[in-house]
Amino acid sequence: MPAAISFSQQQIDPEVDYPRPERLVNGNPKRTTWNHYTNSSGEVFAGVWACEVGSWRIEMGPSEDEFFFVTRGRCRLTHESGKAVTAQAGESLVIPAGFKGCFEVLEPMQKHYMIVERKN
Repeated sequence: MPAAISFSQQQIDPEVDYPRPERLVNGNPKRTTWNHYTNSSGEVFAGVWACEVGSWRIEMGPSEDEFFFVTRGRCRLTHESGKAVTAQAGESLVIPAGFKGCFEVLEPMQKHYMIVERKN
């Protein structure tokens, strides 16, 4: 049986990226990801993500859900219908499969995330 994974006890090389130009709304925020876990089927991912201030359009896949817990900073997700929700340090959000809208980082933020992307 596999052992539990402690993020703080792993040395993970960060992956750095920026929103694709066609999705940018404001700024060009640097996004840094430390993916600490991917399950054997490649359906579950967990780790830490940090981002500078800025915003971009997002579109979750039809079978891709994300849970995250904000550890620092503040963000807002606005659905394409206009309904918005804001989260700050100590709060959690779920982005459901099929979500289309805008992800806005209002203050430099960091979050712990788990993404489930069902293959079947």
